[in-house]
Amino acid sequence: MATYAIGDIQGCYRELLTLLTAIKFDPGSDVLWLTGDLVNRGPASLAVLREIRALGESVVSVLGNHDLRLLKLAYCEDNRTHAEDTLKQVLIAPDRHELLDWLRRRPLMHRDQNLGYTLIHAGLPASWTLDEACIRAEEVTSELKGDNLPAFLHVLYGDHPSRWEPQLKGFERLRFITNCFTRIRYCTLDGSMDFEEKCAPDDCSQTLVPWFELPDRQTRQDRIVFGHWSTLRLSPTQCEQHKVYPLDTGAVWGGELTAMRLEDGRLFRINSSEKLQKI
Repeated sequence: MATYAIGDIQGCYRELLTLLTAIKFDPGSDVLWLTGDLVNRGPASLAVLREIRALGESVVSVLGNHDLRLLKLAYCEDNRTHAEDTLKQVLIAPDRHELLDWLRRRPLMHRDQNLGYTLIHAGLPASWTLDEACIRAEEVTSELKGDNLPAFLHVLYGDHPSRWEPQLKGFERLRFITNCFTRIRYCTLDGSMDFEEKCAPDDCSQTLVPWFELPDRQTRQDRIVFGHWSTLRLSPTQCEQHKVYPLDTGAVWGGELTAMRLEDGRLFRINSSEKLQKI
């Protein structure tokens, strides 16, 4: 039995199947951890969703920002598509309701204390411990599963508040939590999130730091697997130093789809079959 964590798939179905073959994935004994962003921008979001859902209990997938984008398109009648969205096949599929219901029930965070790893899509604020992060994630998961889903998705998007305050309430609180788990890359030194910068750390303004480099981060001793940041390239030494393991290697941009076997840290990479999107 092995546990493989795979970075953002984003509709890259051929790459997913090739990678599963390369790691000799056995759904009868192995487990897949997926960093979220299963869909959008790539050519085959519908096929990816069907494949992952069919794997049943052998898959653990957290939600990413593009997965939430799909849910908003599906459940908010006044929403408009973006030019780069490639989600129409899902929205008109005969099994859309089953797929969307499955997707909305995915968590924002998965923690395995036996393996010693935690799975998220983007990042965490410095002030949260893992126990606190679990509680915050469940607040959003309850909304996504509940009857108030359209209202929640309608007010989900926005960049504020940018800094955690325990007294936050209502949709502002839920928006902050969701932004942490699905959008964060950089913070200012006081812990405020920045949502504009997407480049690699070496090319970034000195006023911003990657979320995992904040000196007072409460999870700095916890091993965290995440995706979302295709321009981030950390050396093995940096990964071990910060105990973070970024797995989005830009398959949808013509890069690679990457898997990490959690039991021994071995990486497996499949080159993208074509440059699916322009950066």
